[in-house]
Amino acid sequence: MGEQRSLPVPEGLEGERLDAALARLFGFSRTRAAELIATGDVLVDGSIAAKSDRVHAGAWLDVTIPPPPSAPMPVAEPVPGMGILYEDDDIVVVDKPIGVAAHPTVGWTGPTVIGGLLGAGHTVATSGAAERQGIVHRLDANTTGAMVVAKSEFAYSHLKRAFKERTVEKRYHALVQGHMDPLRGTVDAPIDRHPSGDGRFAVVAGGKESVTHYDTVEAFRAASLLDIKLETGRTHQIRVHMSALRHPCVGDLMYGADPKLAARLGVTRQWLHAVSLAFEHPSTGEWVSFTSPYPEDLARGLDIVGFES
Repeated sequence: MGEQRSLPVPEGLEGERLDAALARLFGFSRTRAAELIATGDVLVDGSIAAKSDRVHAGAWLDVTIPPPPSAPMPVAEPVPGMGILYEDDDIVVVDKPIGVAAHPTVGWTGPTVIGGLLGAGHTVATSGAAERQGIVHRLDANTTGAMVVAKSEFAYSHLKRAFKERTVEKRYHALVQGHMDPLRGTVDAPIDRHPSGDGRFAVVAGGKESVTHYDTVEAFRAASLLDIKLETGRTHQIRVHMSALRHPCVGDLMYGADPKLAARLGVTRQWLHAVSLAFEHPSTGEWVSFTSPYPEDLARGLDIVGFES
């Protein structure tokens, strides 16, 4: 059962369409308001109304706001191809394969790192929201490589703080289109959701601070292999920053990559790999570092682009 709200239409909304009035009163989008009206969750003076009906000051609104969809829980089942780079009582460092999300989210029905760990008999910390237990940072579903998960509560709080304070060294390799100018540099550009609302992110004035350091490892004829250090960890950060520089990750069609080049190299997702992760071990205080080799699809694409050069 959702939340019940009842109130009179204020004078300032006299003559407004019902969907517009609801949007103004409750902070909904017009689309969300129209959905509630269509499902019969909005009554005007006790009767169901249409979204285009005009409202009158003093008319009584009864609105039922459904509860937000609850976050799905992890399904404990082993994830094929998910390797373990290191494990002790505090942490487990996984080698995340393609097509695996860090934790369950609304709309994701595929495998998850958490589900894979639980399915293989590993314990994870119970801190944080139930659906993302032990998760202290994330990789996109189609970004592969090294990812650490906390097993103990102590490790969870320690690593959460380390990521927040930017004391974790996160290194990625990306194959991007064209050649960087300069060959080494820093992108400092704020990121937020793309105004289109289609799930993409973009460089947006007033977005969250986002800093990416890159260095060219090798330049090929059609693309460049970059070594990237992330100072911040925004969603899609490398993909957005490279696209903003007009050098999208090879295969990253969501951010403007050339589909012909991707097809020629046999790359069906963004060429981006979390190659290493280094941090202070939560219990020992020792600086530890973990490295993930390129998966087969990325290694093959790199071989082809090298051969073509």
